[in-house]
Amino acid sequence: MKKIQVPPETGKSMFCLFFFIIFLSCFHVCFPELSSTQTNTMIELSRFLNILDWNLPGSERNPCLWEGVICSRPDNSSVINLSLSGFDLSNSSFLPLVCQIQTLESLDVSNNSLSSIPDGFMTYCGTLVGLKQLNLSRNKVSSFPGFRNFSKLEVLDISYNRLSGNIRDYGFDALVQLKNLSLNFNKLAGSVPTSLAKSLVNLEVSDNLLSGSIPEGIEDYQELRLIDLGDNQLNGSLPSSLGNLSKLETLLLSSNNLNGAIPESLSRIQTLSRFAANKNRFTGAIPSGITKHLENLDLSFNLLNGSIPDDLLSQPKLVSVDLSSNQFVGWLPQSISRSLVRLRLGSNKLTGSVPPAAFESLQNLTYLEMDNNRLTGHIPPSFGNLASLNLLNLEMNQFTGTLPSSLGNITSLQGLKLQQNRLTGEIPKEMGLLSKLLILDMSWNSLSGSIPSSLSNLTELTNLKLQGNNLSGTIPDSIGDLSSLLELQLGQNQLRGGIPIMPPKLQISLNLSTNMFQGPIPSTILSKLDRLEVLDLSNNKFSGEIPEDLTSLISLRQLILSNNQLTGNTPKFTHNVSIDVSGNPGITGKDGVIIPGKPSGKNSKQVLNVTFVAIGVTALVAVIITVIILKLYGRFNGVNNLQIDPDEEEGSTVLPEVIHGKLLTSNSQHKSNINFAKAVEAVAHPENALFKTMFWSYYRVVMPSGSSYFIKKLNTRDRLFQQASSEQLELELEMLGKLHHSNVMVPLAYVLYSQGVLLFYEFAHTHTLYDLLHNHPSDVVDWTSRYTIAVGIAQGICYLHGSKSNTRDPILVPDLSSKKIMLKSLTEPLVADIELFKVIDPSRSNSSLSAVAGTIGYIPPEYAYTMRVTMAGNVYSFGVILLELLTGKPAVSEGRELAKWVQSHLSQQEQRNNILDLRVSKTSPVATKQMLCALSIALACINISPGARPKMKTVLRMLTRL
Repeated sequence: MKKIQVPPETGKSMFCLFFFIIFLSCFHVCFPELSSTQTNTMIELSRFLNILDWNLPGSERNPCLWEGVICSRPDNSSVINLSLSGFDLSNSSFLPLVCQIQTLESLDVSNNSLSSIPDGFMTYCGTLVGLKQLNLSRNKVSSFPGFRNFSKLEVLDISYNRLSGNIRDYGFDALVQLKNLSLNFNKLAGSVPTSLAKSLVNLEVSDNLLSGSIPEGIEDYQELRLIDLGDNQLNGSLPSSLGNLSKLETLLLSSNNLNGAIPESLSRIQTLSRFAANKNRFTGAIPSGITKHLENLDLSFNLLNGSIPDDLLSQPKLVSVDLSSNQFVGWLPQSISRSLVRLRLGSNKLTGSVPPAAFESLQNLTYLEMDNNRLTGHIPPSFGNLASLNLLNLEMNQFTGTLPSSLGNITSLQGLKLQQNRLTGEIPKEMGLLSKLLILDMSWNSLSGSIPSSLSNLTELTNLKLQGNNLSGTIPDSIGDLSSLLELQLGQNQLRGGIPIMPPKLQISLNLSTNMFQGPIPSTILSKLDRLEVLDLSNNKFSGEIPEDLTSLISLRQLILSNNQLTGNTPKFTHNVSIDVSGNPGITGKDGVIIPGKPSGKNSKQVLNVTFVAIGVTALVAVIITVIILKLYGRFNGVNNLQIDPDEEEGSTVLPEVIHGKLLTSNSQHKSNINFAKAVEAVAHPENALFKTMFWSYYRVVMPSGSSYFIKKLNTRDRLFQQASSEQLELELEMLGKLHHSNVMVPLAYVLYSQGVLLFYEFAHTHTLYDLLHNHPSDVVDWTSRYTIAVGIAQGICYLHGSKSNTRDPILVPDLSSKKIMLKSLTEPLVADIELFKVIDPSRSNSSLSAVAGTIGYIPPEYAYTMRVTMAGNVYSFGVILLELLTGKPAVSEGRELAKWVQSHLSQQEQRNNILDLRVSKTSPVATKQMLCALSIALACINISPGARPKMKTVLRMLTRL
């Protein structure tokens, strides 16, 4: 018989075909389909929701393969879990249809934009006997019919919505098998509910409007493991019956008005691992034994007093203890748990010396803060054994003696704050071993000797503050090796000799004031600091003329040369540079504090307005945008070297090509006015710029219609970064164009063209809060206007931060200051310069991006350690703005930050009154009372600890209740 030869490829194909036939034949056996009823229901739901992933070829009639759908195992015969989280749903009328899935056990419609819950859903889904979990969180639901039936529901999450009214009106007590109830971040009022199911395990109702006291009846919930009632308006004392909740693991009561003593009964709860009751008004002593079983304790920002119990810090499970900002007195406990990671005791009245033995073996301790107390004696050498320590904060105490050289052993240290003590002797050379150190502050002590050259080894250092000591000799020649340094404070010492090459990234300040320097100002060295914002050479013996080269410092905003021996004329600086040349008899034609080049005539006001807008733009936003656009150049031009010769650009007659322009506003007037080609033509001539900074040029462009627009153009001479995505840039700009809030300023349009990007704004929005408060001292703004401005700013920031309820990520303001608050009118503030933050997230930035700080006086203290822009950092900056409104003083005055000045004048009520702008506060008792209340809010915002600051939502709530 003749054999038939089958090619190998044919054999493989036949095998695959055979396998596929076998697969199809057993498909209905191995993977049974849903019932026709459920299949039809799911298909109808798919058509209603128009979810593309549910209509892919091959899966149209098999809902068990759809994203977010889980069917029963192993037979796939019914839908048991449906998750529509993050599907961008806004129409809730589909919900009753879901209730036709009789086998449903879990429904998740979180992270959408649903604004209502239909009656039909509450009626029909309430009858589903298997529904155990319902997640409606992170929507925009403001109300819905009360719960009826839902007899099997165990988990209910309606957090991050807009529910209002009394909590008891929603029928939560009808959910007889409820175990987890989450209602965080709503506007629910009423008292703490006591008629819920006794099976309740987790009760979360934080960030609402609950009032009254915590009832004794809370002990009836014997299954409770978590109670979160933080950020409400609860008052009264804590019931001792809390101690009867034998299964409780977490108790969160922060940010209320609770008072009285901390009940001793809490120490009976053996399962309790976390207790947070910070930001209340608790008084009295801490009961002994309360930390017997705890891992985390936070009682900061209360009125607790007495001494710290001897056993409080010694319990073996302790991980974190925060007792800061109370009124504790006495000595530190002699025994501290080896498991402790974080210990915060700042802003109390503790006295005595630090027990050295207590800190000998704390290998896990990472954060140690004992600042602003009355501690005395020497800093113990045993601190050198704290191998894991990242932050050591002993500032504002009464420590004496020399610095122990053993501090150099803490190689993990990132922040060392020893300022405002009474330390003497020389700075140990061993400090140069702290290779991870970011901030070193030993200012305002009595240290002597020379600055050790070993400090130049600290290449990660960003802030070096040694002012206010008795240091002598010369500045080490190697100081320029501090490649990450942003701030160098050496004022008020006895330094002499030449000024060496300085760190190239200096930005915040270079302060050499009140020393013994003499001779000409070294222009060759100083003119290279093109990021520097403040240069203070006052109270020395510098002679000769003010170097013309200093005018090239394009980021400079303040130049202090007072009380030297300078002669000649003052060079002409740009409009944003404030210069103090007082006390130099040889300076001709100028005296005191001056701003060169002040415009005059009819258009001067408009020019100054634009100038003050530009002053507020700092390097953080500029660098972020530079990264993006320089990357786009590489994409569009296909070259690596994108340097544009300024002279060539200025003389060019060929206009750059517009690659893409888009209107972000729906306003028909702007649509008809804005002309992209006209804008590109106008900014092609750099000499027409109203103002320039390192990265941006600012123009007023008159459109063919006669309307004026304020336009920001990227300067193209910095070449620091690599290629990025133009699509991502446009997506983020378009996202910003969708923002709508009366207190947020967003761009109206953008243009991408061959030389960069242009952003368009209304020209009317060019008057700043800084200009209003500080450039017109004769015009006193009344308290009502200031208060309205403060509330408006808070509303704008709250809107940007409050993204979780708006299904978008938070938008942070990288550099928030009064120069970034535009005023449409006296009572209409706008938060500006929010664009492009999301394109490159500073929380994930590399060292190049993190080397930029922001506007002096508004930078939160933790930025020196984290180099991250955060919501808590924005709260700090807002607190400084609020202080400006209350005091009438700028954020930095005479070299001192307003926040620190205010904090140093708080010991007596009379001093608090004098902090206020007396031109305003004395107009009426009502104004005084409200301003003092607002001062308390500002102080909470500028707390040194980010975790202790209120959220912006809470700040707004407090302001609106003045």
